[in-house]
Amino acid sequence: MSWRYLFGSIISVPLLPILFFQGKRIIKETPRLAEAIQPQGFIQTTSNKTLKIISIGESTIAGVGVDIHENGFTGALAKEFSTKKNISVLWKVYAKSGYTAKQINKRLVPKIEESNADMIVIGLGGNDAFKLNSPTLFMINVSALIKNLHKKFPRTPIYFTNMPPIKEFPAFTSVIKFVVGNLVEIFGAKLYKKVRKRKRVFYNREIITLAKWSKKYNIENDPAIYFSDGVHPSKVSYDLWGKEMAQFIMKKRNFRKWMKATL
Repeated sequence: MSWRYLFGSIISVPLLPILFFQGKRIIKETPRLAEAIQPQGFIQTTSNKTLKIISIGESTIAGVGVDIHENGFTGALAKEFSTKKNISVLWKVYAKSGYTAKQINKRLVPKIEESNADMIVIGLGGNDAFKLNSPTLFMINVSALIKNLHKKFPRTPIYFTNMPPIKEFPAFTSVIKFVVGNLVEIFGAKLYKKVRKRKRVFYNREIITLAKWSKKYNIENDPAIYFSDGVHPSKVSYDLWGKEMAQFIMKKRNFRKWMKATL
């Protein structure tokens, strides 16, 4: 068991009643936004190479906060690949707001219609943290998800996105940011330790901060710019997140090998 988790659990126990009431108030006050529509797309270029992407996950992958998936994470991811590598990109989203790692594995993976893909991109962690699931339980469910996907796609690399930056959520109180934000960072550390030596599974462990993005992209450090409802990303955040995740993937050896193999 992680000492950080054990220490955090001890500190958090007296805060549970506060978490409960603050959580209920936030749910009541936060607008309930719909998931994005049009969960598949194709970006065509003059290239004879086509990258096939499947993305699965929770509300951020489901595009909560924007109207269509083209304006969400997967759309931004696909655009970055297409622009930087001059390739066509075929993409499909399987995601559901509120789903944990276990629900993604049990309810979404069986719905995947494709028989092949060049990469699978997964975004999760937020709902497991909101439910205060332990890191051990989280990793059991993530391991089952990886195993299930590898049965379906034996040679396809899997890329996990950064954990959601819960400590940056303007709708959350300082108590929730402390408890849930620290827990999701523990999830990330556990996930990185799990996959770092595996050949076809990767995790982008960089912790997202608005200050870092604002400095890097010369954007005002204003939460209203980055969040659609105080919790879910805005189009600006989806654009930056998709771009950064694509850049993370393009640095990996297996992606460079795919580019060479399709020349």
